[in-house]
Amino acid sequence: MAVALILGWWLVAASRAQQLPRPSLLLHPSQGVPLGDNVTLRCHLPRLAAWVWLYQEEGWSYNKRKKKEQDTAEFSFVSTKREHAGRYQCQYRVSESAEMSVESDPVELVLTDVRYPPSSISLHPEQHVGTGTNVTIRCWNKDYGATFFLHKDGSSDPLQRQDFSEGGTATFTLFGVTPADSGTYRCSYRPWRFMSSPLGDSVMLEVTPTPAPPGAAGSSHGNLVVAVVGGCTAAFVFILVLIIFFLLSARRRRTQRDESPGAPPKKPEAMEFQVPSSDSEGLTYLELQAVTPSTQPPSPPATPQPSVIYTEVAVGGRH
Repeated sequence: MAVALILGWWLVAASRAQQLPRPSLLLHPSQGVPLGDNVTLRCHLPRLAAWVWLYQEEGWSYNKRKKKEQDTAEFSFVSTKREHAGRYQCQYRVSESAEMSVESDPVELVLTDVRYPPSSISLHPEQHVGTGTNVTIRCWNKDYGATFFLHKDGSSDPLQRQDFSEGGTATFTLFGVTPADSGTYRCSYRPWRFMSSPLGDSVMLEVTPTPAPPGAAGSSHGNLVVAVVGGCTAAFVFILVLIIFFLLSARRRRTQRDESPGAPPKKPEAMEFQVPSSDSEGLTYLELQAVTPSTQPPSPPATPQPSVIYTEVAVGGRH
């Protein structure tokens, strides 16, 4: 029964913790804190709270009761010591109940110890390089086995790191640099996880854009023109082929229809002759029937029909 009660209480506490938004923890200053200087850790709360806790991973635990409800709690170390270096998280509890929030994302407090000599640095190739060049930066110290970090002025976090290096030497490579990689670079190293050397000597990298080869612009324009002309020509040829195809199809259908056995023969067209009325005297009008030649053999003669010829003769005014 006791185990069931403890388990039930833990489940209730866990479910309540999921209902409270996660706080956030920030460090001021964020980096490069010398040993012995002041540092402040600020826990930002999404809800007003009465109690706030600050935890150091595998180390100290701090808590602060707020006199009035606020959305920020500050924990300060007036004079930092080596034992203050480490990873921290914060957590809060709301005033009206015993609900606890989940812990914030961790932040690292790294202290700089001037007793570690700054590292040296070299750059290869030299200071000025073209776009796309691979640049190698080499850092070393006086035989301190440590983890090395590559820094660029203006960036808050290290660009690269090389884990524990024997002999106190590290090599960093920047592949295919661009003008955005131009700047000042330095190195630091950490003999211990949260204790760092000061930033060492600096090197300046200047990346110049690679100029386009002569005629590249003209060649690009020419290729564009050729592509446009080729596309128009292909479209014209395609349309022309379609027109020819439709015309040939229509002509073939018409020829097949004319040559089919059951097709009715075409009727001869009537021909009319008109003569001026002034010349009507002394003329004879005759109506003839035009016959179209047939390719089929002649049929047996039918009963002959007498031909009828109509004539109108006008002679001397009598019909």
